[in-house]
Amino acid sequence: MWKIVRQIARNGIRTEPAPQARDEVQAEAGRIQADVLALLGQALSIRMVDAGSCNGCELEINALGNPYYNIEGLGIKFVASPRHADLLLVTGPVSRNMATALRRTFDATPDPKLVVAVGDCGCDGGIFGENYASLGPVSRVIPVDVWVPGCPPAPIEILRGILTAVRRGHSLPADPG
Repeated sequence: MWKIVRQIARNGIRTEPAPQARDEVQAEAGRIQADVLALLGQALSIRMVDAGSCNGCELEINALGNPYYNIEGLGIKFVASPRHADLLLVTGPVSRNMATALRRTFDATPDPKLVVAVGDCGCDGGIFGENYASLGPVSRVIPVDVWVPGCPPAPIEILRGILTAVRRGHSLPADPG
């Protein structure tokens, strides 16, 4: 134990300080969450699908759950099954091996369903494009309602994309069936 204490004393603290909370970003995140719930009148359930990404976008999506953005605090939650989802959040260029799984996930999501493509790769194929292993953007496999560009996009941009999709989906006519 003393060896560790001496090492800490010799090296000092090597971590960077926590980022300062920007009030305007937190206020906007709160407004977006309130708008989503005002439009839906209930919780929003999101199924996240990684169709072949580098995980940069997933890190930003994961940040939505931290106390800074706190999307679950206002009823926006991630679900494990597409059968419980209102919205699909898809990242990455669609790899050829994920195309069938993505189509099945889309088909299993109840109507009316919304799809948000996140990141440059999900929007237009990004640096991977279309090649032997990649089909390119999400829109080549399933219909997309909203695109959120960026490599990776900031969590607040992902929240804006979700709100845009919900606003568009809310104005869709009700399913006649």
